[in-house]
Amino acid sequence: MMYDCAIIGGGPAGLNAALVLGRARRRVALIDNNQPRNAVTHASHGFITRDGTTPGEFRRIAYEEVLRYPSVDHLQTEVVSVGKLASGFELLDSAGLRVQARKLILATGVKEIFPEIDGFYPLYGKSLFNCPYCDGWELRDQPLVVVSEHPSAFHIAKLVLNWSEDLVVCTNGMASLSDEQKTQLESKGVVVREQPIAAFIGQNGQLEQVRFADGIRVPRTGGFVTPQFVQSTPFGEQLGCERTEHGGIKTDPLGRTSIPGLYAAGDASYIAPSQLIYAAADGSRAAMGVNMDLTEEDFVQ
Repeated sequence: MMYDCAIIGGGPAGLNAALVLGRARRRVALIDNNQPRNAVTHASHGFITRDGTTPGEFRRIAYEEVLRYPSVDHLQTEVVSVGKLASGFELLDSAGLRVQARKLILATGVKEIFPEIDGFYPLYGKSLFNCPYCDGWELRDQPLVVVSEHPSAFHIAKLVLNWSEDLVVCTNGMASLSDEQKTQLESKGVVVREQPIAAFIGQNGQLEQVRFADGIRVPRTGGFVTPQFVQSTPFGEQLGCERTEHGGIKTDPLGRTSIPGLYAAGDASYIAPSQLIYAAADGSRAAMGVNMDLTEEDFVQ
């Protein structure tokens, strides 16, 4: 069977794309390996009507809604390769199943690469996070730390001051702040520490101290660590998609990539900001692009 559209990725972008296409009576294969990036997160925020919902509950409700539409098939499997056909695309999963579709949406998201600091992962998603908009409210007025090895360190530090003025900014041994930026932060009462971090100290998911390589320990109860984002899958690169300067898959306003019939939505296309509501809206946008292009192709036959 040839699907109208296959969607790789069952996050908010892929789910909303499937919802829109299902309502447009398109035959859709929604393919998801059930390994969401936000699985460690205690709650999802910033999405109206779902603020504070756990990621698992968000996905449960979303799948319940999407699968009400009989033309949407949910395939819980892992795609291992994608090939271009004259009439569309062929996907191969880890069990050898082949799925063919006229159009393909990559809603595969990104992976986070965090600094290698001892003690980070037991605290991640509980008292250490990467997005102030997602978790800043829960950490408001606490003694916080920002760790960033990237040029975005200054921006993130300024942003976090909206939630707490008791702030230590760490570059983990990297030159990610200019002298002028350090002076500006210190004028706001921010402590800047450029020494490498040896470990995060805490228990039961709660940060207690940041220990630096020089032995100094700074008490903190939470904070934000800036990761590097990379594509979760190689499919866009393998198919020859143009990329943005930030590493996302370049798309037009309706999610079309540089490869005819191939669309991208969510974090895979714009990398940041990584927000559920952005991704869901982007999935809707790409689905409308798919449906518009299918409509035009079928109308002239």
